[in-house]
Amino acid sequence: MVLRLDHHSGEPIYRQIVEAIKYKVASGELGEGEQLPSIRGLAEQLAINPRTVVKAYEELEHAGVVLMRHGQGVFVSD
Repeated sequence: MVLRLDHHSGEPIYRQIVEAIKYKVASGELGEGEQLPSIRGLAEQLAINPRTVVKAYEELEHAGVVLMRHGQGVFVSD
């Protein structure tokens, strides 16, 4: 999964991640049950703090977009 961030935007990085993943789910690029990158993996890919990814994933889970399964990963919800 490739995400592009704009570090010069006024929008926080975690919000950019949330919106990018929501778009990918809505457009069908990410399907039901598909696994998202690990927190550490996405943080390394984007060169950001892992806590930022956690915040984005938690917001996506709260919105019902993804399911976080401890020890298994993060998956697109049904």
